[in-house]
Amino acid sequence: MSDDDHAPISAREAKRLFADFKSAPALVLAVSGGPDSVALMWLAARWQRSLARGPQLVVVTVDHGLRVEAAREAREVKRLAAALGLAHRTLRWRGAKPNTGLPAAAREARYRLLAQAARATGATHVLTAHTRDDQAETLLMRLLRGSGIAGLSAMARVTTRDGIALARPLLDVPKSQLIATLKRARIGFADDPTNRDTAYTRPRLRALLPQLAREGGNDRNLVRLAARLARANAAVEVLTDGAERFLRLRDRGDAPHGPAARSFEAKAFAAVPEEVRLRLLLRAINRLGHEGPAELGKVETLLAALDQTIAEGPRSSANGRPALKQTLAGALISLAGGRIHVAPAPARRRKGS
Repeated sequence: MSDDDHAPISAREAKRLFADFKSAPALVLAVSGGPDSVALMWLAARWQRSLARGPQLVVVTVDHGLRVEAAREAREVKRLAAALGLAHRTLRWRGAKPNTGLPAAAREARYRLLAQAARATGATHVLTAHTRDDQAETLLMRLLRGSGIAGLSAMARVTTRDGIALARPLLDVPKSQLIATLKRARIGFADDPTNRDTAYTRPRLRALLPQLAREGGNDRNLVRLAARLARANAAVEVLTDGAERFLRLRDRGDAPHGPAARSFEAKAFAAVPEEVRLRLLLRAINRLGHEGPAELGKVETLLAALDQTIAEGPRSSANGRPALKQTLAGALISLAGGRIHVAPAPARRRKGS
């Protein structure tokens, strides 16, 4: 991208931004009406027109039903989409809204509806307008929450949700460039006041960014940090893959490897670096548990207990019970006979049954 954070995005730069999607049959563009997503729509439409045979573009606006202005903004997006020759759909998040955790619930609802729209239109990708500014804010939010390396890698360029690829082609682009692009094209956009509502964490952190920038913590440096952590995270994932293969080879076929259980030789497991041990446990628990992803902090506590028990050497009760036994995220983890076992935990009994 241009080194000028306030320069409009050229047709050549846009071609590079969308190059990976040239062969897709159809793309869903997530457009709320704000400057970022309107710029995404305008740039994608210009790029598509430059192709002899480009993907079908379908614009989708999700109305969360949280602001009275949202319906009008959706109509404005529809009007602009029509002027660009693009199909448009408005999807609504219906039902009761939670009293706490509203931003996260709204985000999950949005992605669910976008994935449904992609399947209905035959689209392989949903494109969102996350920017470099969003990436910097995400890193700060996760840093303050004590995320691990994977979380501090912030947003990936492409992820998969509900079988649909979720792509962020503008992740290296600052918001200021998108606004400059719209101003040059004389295209209006909506201003969502919730983006400045300090009742929520992200707007509070957004307000701090200018102060951080004066100390060197600008969005470029924060995004560079996230990229470096993503690189480190990818390397640790490769090491974890290798550790899984190593531990399986040591088992010589003696331990259960079926879909309903996972087993590690305790001493061999203890010889693996701590971060890799942690990820091995996370993988096994998330594969075999039935209560959603395990919390990193709880798996760290479990790993510490396993390490301590392994270091103390073989021990068992008079009844021959496991030296350690614990349930976490719907998985049962035990240490017995010199092996760590992970299996699905029995279903919890309902109250009153």
